[in-house]
Amino acid sequence: MRRVPSVLAATLLAVAALALSGPAVPPEAQAQGSQQQWFVPGQQQQQQRPAAQQPQQRPAAQQPQGRPGTSAQGQVAGPQEPGAPRLPPLARSEPPPPAIIGVVGLPEVFEASVAARGVRQSVQERLARLNEEAQKEQAAWREAQQQIAAQRATLTPEQLRERERDLQERITNGQRTLRERNAQIQQAGQRALAEVERVTLYVIGQVAESRGLTLVLNRGAVILAIDELDITRAVVEQLNRALPSVQVDFEGAATPAATAAPAARPGPAPAAQSRPAAQQPAPQPPQQQQRRN
Repeated sequence: MRRVPSVLAATLLAVAALALSGPAVPPEAQAQGSQQQWFVPGQQQQQQRPAAQQPQQRPAAQQPQGRPGTSAQGQVAGPQEPGAPRLPPLARSEPPPPAIIGVVGLPEVFEASVAARGVRQSVQERLARLNEEAQKEQAAWREAQQQIAAQRATLTPEQLRERERDLQERITNGQRTLRERNAQIQQAGQRALAEVERVTLYVIGQVAESRGLTLVLNRGAVILAIDELDITRAVVEQLNRALPSVQVDFEGAATPAATAAPAARPGPAPAAQSRPAAQQPAPQPPQQQQRRN
């Protein structure tokens, strides 16, 4: 075997040592290099994409809670206590049309009514005449009482008691008659005003229909309303044309209650109805003198 010259051998050994002492490749780089793909013409590079994110499931929509006492169909369930009656179901119907509202002042209508004024005036005149008659009766009772007092010395005790008893009976009968006539006048005025009220309701309906109103409220129950909704003036004008006067029958028979209980007053008029003049109290007899034995 031929020997390599020592210079050549030393050079080869130096090259080998240099190759062995080169920088080391880290494992991560080696892994990336193993996974590196080369571009090939005519083929589309496929890239790995992350999996599509699944949408998060939303909670179910909260169902609106029904009002207490109402079933799922909207029917009123009724009381739930043991032994309470159960309400049968009702078929749903179409809702009513929107309300077209008007207001009317009933006290103002009766105050401005020509017929109602005539009734009140007639009642006041009759009560004034009745008061005059009552004053005359009271004067007659006082005169009779004075006569009995003047004859006290000449009358026996039995005659004095009899005359006093007759005077007391006369006063009692007179008071009953005055009360009955007073009640009769009041009832006649109430009947006449009831006729005015009856016609007024028809007039309100007529005015409401002419304006297309579907709901008419008493102005006393309304807090605020514009003037265009008020039909009071139109009702008054139509009422005075339709009913200019009402006949008041003062000679009508009094009710049995008034005859049986003269002190009772006629029943109260409706809230919207104007009342006649205040009832005059029946005149009271003069105080009878006490007889001393």
